[in-house]
Amino acid sequence: MKYPTPHPWRVTIEQARDIQQSLQERVVREDAFGPVKLVAGVDVGFPSRERARAAVAVLSFPDLEPVASAVARRAARFPYVPGYLSFREVPAVLAALEKLRTPPDLILCDGQGYAHPRRLGIACHLGVVTGIPTVGVAKTRLIGAYAEPGPHRGAWEPLHDRGEIIGAVLRSRDRVKPLFVSSGHRVSLASAIELVLRCCRRYRLPETTRAAHRLASGTGRPDMRRR
Repeated sequence: MKYPTPHPWRVTIEQARDIQQSLQERVVREDAFGPVKLVAGVDVGFPSRERARAAVAVLSFPDLEPVASAVARRAARFPYVPGYLSFREVPAVLAALEKLRTPPDLILCDGQGYAHPRRLGIACHLGVVTGIPTVGVAKTRLIGAYAEPGPHRGAWEPLHDRGEIIGAVLRSRDRVKPLFVSSGHRVSLASAIELVLRCCRRYRLPETTRAAHRLASGTGRPDMRRR
């Protein structure tokens, strides 16, 4: 499946900022998704500064068994600039998604969603471009203030920025560092928290993220059964 993009990827920082502000108006932060049977994780590795290796790992839901995967390599034509990573990574992610015969019902992105200075992290950007419901699941905070959540799995505290709740700081496993969860596109924050927890089993990170990371880093073998 092809995903035509509404803008060019080779742009200046100023142009990228304008694109983010324009696309942000299209972000849906309410639940607008159907039954979730296929959930995917996406991740991007960089074997070199100029080359991106994007991976998508599709798992069944809720049992989280591997179903399909794809890897794509593309030139990284945008520099590494915090807050603009989607311009560097999404083109390769789209190339990987296009190798799947059936798109997933939900994507968990290894990065920010709405918890972004211009409210358009990679999860929002990817969701708007593809129309697929997305959630941002980041390992570290980009912006915002928060209170430390309780020590047990499922505890969470709101992430605030400029008087607005932009995400959640979620404990996905007892006494481990929390995750920074935010809406991407077509998924509310409450549903994002629930879905992320259901995708976390024995580890801090969702199984989708773990599977995609292994492929993006080149330490795992793609499952070429495509659905």
